[in-house]
Amino acid sequence: MAYFVQSHRHWDNPSGAFDVYMLDAYSHRTHMPLRPIEFHILVALASEERHGYGIMQEAARLGGAGVRLEPGTLYRALRRMLDAGWVAESAHRPAPDLDDERRRYYRLTPLGRRIAAAEAQRLARLVSAARASRLLTRA
Repeated sequence: MAYFVQSHRHWDNPSGAFDVYMLDAYSHRTHMPLRPIEFHILVALASEERHGYGIMQEAARLGGAGVRLEPGTLYRALRRMLDAGWVAESAHRPAPDLDDERRRYYRLTPLGRRIAAAEAQRLARLVSAARASRLLTRA
């Protein structure tokens, strides 16, 4: 289900809880939910800055065997996220003997962190509903 955040309070949120505005560089609003690749990238960058291959490796580690980010898909998503201000290129680099100078490193921006947190909360509500409906059992 895609919806737009029209105000600080969601019209379809029965709990009345406040959610983060979903802002992008162009329209100041964006739809939720995020594309899976965007969420995987944001989660992969949440703990530390990474280069593209490092993002692919961390997404696969976190998502298990079902998650494999293809390079072209990853870099197109990164470009969209850079343009929207969710991620930024990092100036921080490892020691030259541990790094390839051609690599670009990425980091979450404060906006990207808020968007990732809002998506994680949305997914947590879905998991909670799935458990309440007995679609999932606690591990």
